[in-house]
Amino acid sequence: MGNPPIIILDDSMSALDYATDLALRKALKSELSDSAVIMISQRASSIQNADNIIVLDDGKPAGCGTHDELLKNCDEYIEIYNSQIK
Repeated sequence: MGNPPIIILDDSMSALDYATDLALRKALKSELSDSAVIMISQRASSIQNADNIIVLDDGKPAGCGTHDELLKNCDEYIEIYNSQIK
């Protein structure tokens, strides 16, 4: 796989079941720990452990922060998370 400085994943996990999604995220973290990973996703569980999450609403930034920070102060993220997780 090499050691690329940047990896961009554009909604690549949307068709995966949750177990495979989790396995892929663990593999990315262990195998590409020195790479910057930019992940575009509509699935909150795929990005909730990211260092930084940017929430877009109609193409404009609606929030930025960690999962926990966004659950406290970003209505759009809270709505997405609640619709998918609960």
